[in-house]
Amino acid sequence: MTLESYLKAVSKLNLWAKRYYVLDDPIASDEEYDALYHQVRDFELQNPKHIAPDSPTQRVGDKVLESFSKSTHIQRMWSLEDVFSNQEMQEWIERILRGSNQDSLSFFVSPKFDGASLNLLYENGILVSAATRGDAFVGENVTQNARTIPSIPLSIAYKGRIEIRGECVIAKQDFENLNQERLQKEENLFANPRNAAAGSLRQLDSKITAKRKLQFIPWGVGACDIADFMRFAKDSNLRDSNAQSNLFQHNLNPDSFFELMEQIYALGFQKSPFVELCNDSKSIQDVYLHLINERDSYPIMLDGMVVRVDSIALQDKLGFTIKAPRFACAYKFPAIEKRAKLLGITLQVGRTGAITPVAELEPIRIEGAKVSRATLHNFDEIAKKDIQINDSVIVIRSGDVIPKIIKSLPALRDGTQFIYQPPTKCPICQSELLIEEKLLKCQNLNCEARVKNSIIHFASKKALNIEGLGDKIVELLFDTKKIQSIEDIFMLKASDLEGLEGFKEKKINNLLQAIAATRGVELWRFINALGIEHIGEGASKKLANTFGLEFYQKSFEDFIALDGFGEEMAASLEEFCKVNLERLLRLLELISPTCTTQNTIYDSKIKDKIFVITGTLPKKREEYQELLESLGAKVSSSVSKKTDFLLCGEDAGSKLTKAQELGIKIINAQELQALLES
Repeated sequence: MTLESYLKAVSKLNLWAKRYYVLDDPIASDEEYDALYHQVRDFELQNPKHIAPDSPTQRVGDKVLESFSKSTHIQRMWSLEDVFSNQEMQEWIERILRGSNQDSLSFFVSPKFDGASLNLLYENGILVSAATRGDAFVGENVTQNARTIPSIPLSIAYKGRIEIRGECVIAKQDFENLNQERLQKEENLFANPRNAAAGSLRQLDSKITAKRKLQFIPWGVGACDIADFMRFAKDSNLRDSNAQSNLFQHNLNPDSFFELMEQIYALGFQKSPFVELCNDSKSIQDVYLHLINERDSYPIMLDGMVVRVDSIALQDKLGFTIKAPRFACAYKFPAIEKRAKLLGITLQVGRTGAITPVAELEPIRIEGAKVSRATLHNFDEIAKKDIQINDSVIVIRSGDVIPKIIKSLPALRDGTQFIYQPPTKCPICQSELLIEEKLLKCQNLNCEARVKNSIIHFASKKALNIEGLGDKIVELLFDTKKIQSIEDIFMLKASDLEGLEGFKEKKINNLLQAIAATRGVELWRFINALGIEHIGEGASKKLANTFGLEFYQKSFEDFIALDGFGEEMAASLEEFCKVNLERLLRLLELISPTCTTQNTIYDSKIKDKIFVITGTLPKKREEYQELLESLGAKVSSSVSKKTDFLLCGEDAGSKLTKAQELGIKIINAQELQALLES
């Protein structure tokens, strides 16, 4: 076999694999494929320097990894806002119409698969990395495993840089077969296909991943010069008879997300089993009802459908909230329901003092998961739903949502039932409870449950991220009186830990070093660690980037002016800072959090200026956005006459062209730095 015939053979094998795995339309027998595959492998054994990066032999699992490295997404992987009813869907559409100043729009609708999200990065046509969603900014590098999945092309025709995002799933039948194999080997069974897909994707031994029959189905793109990609698609005539939809038969619409995904499928990716363009809430509801009716017949588990504004330009205009895109939502299917017996109600005390009733159930299985507890939310709900101890109740569970009771079944009562009486005293400290509308709250700041949960949150991954100080260790240290407050964490000595169960010299040293390493932690982590009601990770970052170390000195008016902040958030934040000022100052002294804010928004030279960011820059786009917003500037996702500056890196596309047409000031990273320092 010559090099030329070898490359042709690789191309032929990839075509056969695409027809078999992606299009479900084989054009070669297994015998033909195996024979050609062995010829290719023999050539590569004799010519290792000439192995093609997209050769099917490169899908074989490589060496076992010791752990996964981290991989930073070029663009953040956003979560979606959930809607659960036709009314909520209509309200969402009305918000979109108001935000776009249009009377009607087209929406791209596709199934929402129940699997593990994956981000693929292609450069110069070659798959260079694959990463899990992670914390939306940084995921685990699972490239070695992704290369074993047949429906992920190792190379694509498009040579520009592009992040292709989708769901890694396992078919229902393959899931059943996998669990049967594990049962025979006396291994633990996977609870459901989603867990199986996520677990298979995160195997340190990629040979195991290769055996699990995973599939990858794209649902969107991340970093990509879409204008350039669509020009390429048009010039290359990407579509073929298998990828082409009945829509857009004659002209490729470069502003259509529907058309963008058609071109992504045509690169060799597995197509979603159902996609539709809808023009109003009625047609969206029709699709929703159709998918629910067909839900069980799909080979892959679905937990809803994704509704997205079709216009890419309008997506840019609508932008994002702190947590999710404004232009897309997940319309969730009704959850799976099961009947169970309510054996009793226990009470949980959170770090804010809120008392949450939890139903103790006779164990049942829902979608493979064992369920023995369910949330009851509050005591008002127990009364409204007429839930009694020993009742038969309907329990629902959907995806990762905590199981909850939706109703009782009074017709099945046998006389053993009795009404549950809400508590008047805290179940932990016995303090009188405050009745606050539908909630009962323990007001005792020294209540053990409140203190313990506050410490657990303070040390958690999304807060100070103190490695080695997880839930169980906090409970051990608290119960043995080694720590009784957040401040006590920083007073721990080796002698305090010696003799505790599981604590040897190495573990003691590691924990003390992890605690010491929190000094100088990013300010947003410190704010998030405080556990302020209604203030999560996104809001903490916004506060840190906008106000810096003086965040606690700001007023309700300052907070409410922040993008994404509502009155409830602003009021909660103002009250917390006022009531806990002395303690805040003490914690700031102990931890000395760092903030990258260079100036306050009051003396910034770019205050109220509007920036748009495009192209490949020396740092992540989010870092520039945080810096600019911390100095009082506003960052927009689209160029308009109101734009003051275009911060432009390499490989810029349509935004650069539009900025040039409008005469917008265009600067690079070095010029931005000079502007800030001038």
